[in-house]
Amino acid sequence: MSKEYLEALQSGDREVNRLFTFLGVEVVAIDPEECVLGLVVQAEFLQGAGVMPGGLSATLLDEAMAHVVMAGLGNGQSTVTVELSVRFLAPVKEGERVTARARVVKRGGRVVTVEAELNKEDGSLAAKGMGSFLVCGRG
Repeated sequence: MSKEYLEALQSGDREVNRLFTFLGVEVVAIDPEECVLGLVVQAEFLQGAGVMPGGLSATLLDEAMAHVVMAGLGNGQSTVTVELSVRFLAPVKEGERVTARARVVKRGGRVVTVEAELNKEDGSLAAKGMGSFLVCGRG
């Protein structure tokens, strides 16, 4: 991804990422060591039991992890998720704000390992994720 893309996101232009626009994802911070994304859970996001589905939690964690990887890439490089695991620890309900915080664990030559946490406003942990991302292209 280009530096222009990341700069646009950080300046509040969610239109450069249609998923962020659709979900209402807020970019709090993106740099090569950490990415923080926020989301307020809307009624339209809830599954049958009235809580945010695991797939949406996984999506937010994956996006935070992918963006911290992108922030450390060189020109002409991009990334794709090759592995993602998520452990769900607490339900998230309508109106709650969650924050996904991703940090690089190890930046290898072709694979970057990242971990992330999804926290509720009260600081409690809703989910934890771990991912591996392939670096594509030449930097």
